[in-house]
Amino acid sequence: MNKTVELVNLWAEFEAKYPDGNIDEFCRHYLASRQKTDEEGPLVGGVIPYINDGLLLKIIGRISKLNMNYANLALEGTGLNQIEEFGMLYTIRQEVNPRKTEVIFANLFELSSGTDMLNRMKKRGLISEYDDKEDKRSKRMRLTPEGEKVANLCSDRIVANARMIMHNLSDDDKQLCIQLLKNVEIKFSALWPKHKGKAFEEVYAEITGTPYKNR
Repeated sequence: MNKTVELVNLWAEFEAKYPDGNIDEFCRHYLASRQKTDEEGPLVGGVIPYINDGLLLKIIGRISKLNMNYANLALEGTGLNQIEEFGMLYTIRQEVNPRKTEVIFANLFELSSGTDMLNRMKKRGLISEYDDKEDKRSKRMRLTPEGEKVANLCSDRIVANARMIMHNLSDDDKQLCIQLLKNVEIKFSALWPKHKGKAFEEVYAEITGTPYKNR
């Protein structure tokens, strides 16, 4: 096959899968699809899923758990007890005095557990809350001076942890991973609040367009 035709066909396949993809992303995708890496030890611990969907999610889940473990190690002595508290703290800083419920749901917490975590951080003097002028039923959150100090310290350590975990990946590989997975996160972050409390069969049918059937 003519090389130009082959390239055009590859681009057409890529564009069909990723309509918003650009040329840089196409090049990363093409090179990654032909790149082979040496295996170093077992792929995952425990049961290995028999479908690629499950295996991919298990790899992501294990990386997330390992990142959490190392991040919590990095946070020792900073004033925060766990990585989830850092997410809460930084959401309050980034969103500039958001509503309490916005902070909780942005970090994918249930209302009760998220409220408990924020209350503990409030008792430690990291955050404060005040009445929302537009909605008296709501509370807004802000960082205290101590919270700002802790946020700065923890931000440096969390960035260092991320760089450590991803140390062996090239920038192109990182961009490719982001490119491939970002739409999954965007899609289900928006859907999860609406799916809470629904039966799995109903959610499955909505997402896939086919009814769920047990094997």
